[in-house]
This record gives sequence, C-alpha cells and structure tokens, in this order.
Amino acid sequence: MNINLAPVLAVLTALAGGTAAAAAETPPAATVFEEDGSIAQSLSGAPGDPQAGRQTMEARGLGNCYACHLVEATPDIQFMGDIGPALDGAGSRWSAAQLRGIVADAKHTFPDSMMPSFYKSAGFLRPGEGYTAKPATEPLPPLLTAQQVEDVVSYLLSLK
Repeated sequence: MNINLAPVLAVLTALAGGTAAAAAETPPAATVFEEDGSIAQSLSGAPGDPQAGRQTMEARGLGNCYACHLVEATPDIQFMGDIGPALDGAGSRWSAAQLRGIVADAKHTFPDSMMPSFYKSAGFLRPGEGYTAKPATEPLPPLLTAQQVEDVVSYLLSLK
C-alpha cells in the first residue's frame, strides 16, 4: 500500500512552525536585561520592520516618541519635543541590543530617565484603574508588543 504522507508532513511542519514562532516571543516578565541595560535577544523572534517602527514612533496612541525626541530625518512631523536626546544618529551611537533595552525599559540603562517603559507589565510605582483612585491589578499589558519594540529598534538603527 502506497500512502502519500506529503500533505500530513506539510500540516505538521506548518503547526511546528506556528508553535516555534509563538514560543520565540519573550513575554515582558521573562525579559532578560544585561548589566548595561541591553537586551541581547529579539523579543519577538522576528526581524523588525523599520517602516512599521517609524509609524509606531509617530502614533500618539503607541510610542508617541516625537513628544519627547527630535528626529531631524522626519521634518514632516510637527511639534517634536526636546526632553529626551535627539535620535538622529541613534543607529551609530547604540547597538540593537542597547536600543532594545532602552525602548523596552530605559530605566535599566538610565536610572533617572523619564522615558516610559514600553515593554513592562509589572513593578510600576503608581498605575491606577482609570479615574477610580484604585491601584491597577498587575500584570498590566505592555505599551508596545514585542514586535513593535523590534520595529522601533529597526527604525532607530536606520538613523545613522
């Protein structure tokens, strides 16, 4: 009897690929910061998309990075802030691991930073439940997904 196993193998390969991709994402609580604040491994297990990273940085409901940072490479953005350092040349100043750590939780690199922790779900000082004056229940969802962090890192690396 001849049995064609190709369709079965294709399904098993697809399922294994889907499982591997899901397992590759690092949840915020399992993120490992190096002593210098960097994060060596990709948080999503996938490469970042610089165009998507730029969009995340621009979006007020996501990164809103331009509220605090100037990027002269994007003159079309109005009302850029000057609270944080200018990001032009970020790809020459920092490695991908360093940028990943800064975007995820800058306080590991710069303890006095006012920058929000974009990939953090617990250990906050004072999050609240809306306007109820009640403390929020942790873990909270991170401000950015693992892939959005990788996209922002990819865009910042393009700023040479």
